[in-house]
Amino acid sequence: MKFSGLQKISLIDYPDKVASVLFTPGCNLRCPFCHNWRIVVDPKPPFLNEETALEILESRKKYVDAVVVTGGEPTMHKELPKFLAKLKARGFMVKLDTNGFYPEVLEECLASVDYVAMDVKTCLDKYRLLGAKDTAGLMRSVEILKTGKVPYEFRTTMVPDIVTAQDVTGIGELLKGASTHAFQQFVPKDTLDKRFEGLKPYAAESIAEFAGTMKKYVENTLLRI
Repeated sequence: MKFSGLQKISLIDYPDKVASVLFTPGCNLRCPFCHNWRIVVDPKPPFLNEETALEILESRKKYVDAVVVTGGEPTMHKELPKFLAKLKARGFMVKLDTNGFYPEVLEECLASVDYVAMDVKTCLDKYRLLGAKDTAGLMRSVEILKTGKVPYEFRTTMVPDIVTAQDVTGIGELLKGASTHAFQQFVPKDTLDKRFEGLKPYAAESIAEFAGTMKKYVENTLLRI
């Protein structure tokens, strides 16, 4: 595999763990509010190869508990399951971030991960605004996580216009019976579509109200605002 970057220390990307974060290049979606758009739209070298990434991670083992693989979209890369297995073999806890559009790869990864965070960006009907033509893969990934044994969370970034009160209900219907869902605050800064930098984020009180709706569908609802 190749990577667009490595963040040596993160205290927020893996719940209750000190982690290093690897970023994979490319993504199948074009979310207008994306902050990592540079590695999504036109990934440019120098790339970090797998061997070098593993060497760096090994050298920092005394500082970190875990490795998070994020993107872009990691599951676009068919070699991902083998790479995650190498991380596990080296004694790391492993978290995978995904948008859920490659359920076959996700399912293959589960043997080598300790935690999965899957984005559910809006209701199914609105995914066309993010560049998706078909949400069948997303729906399959939701069921894989809900019925599997690996700890997971679904998460939604609260982008005005992309996620409304009605959309939250739609997300809830999709996730009904899930263990955990997290609402994240939208930061209107350095977005793919510059118009989104002018959006005023939802007030914390409004997101808390949305969480009240989600509690009807999901066992645990988290607020990261």
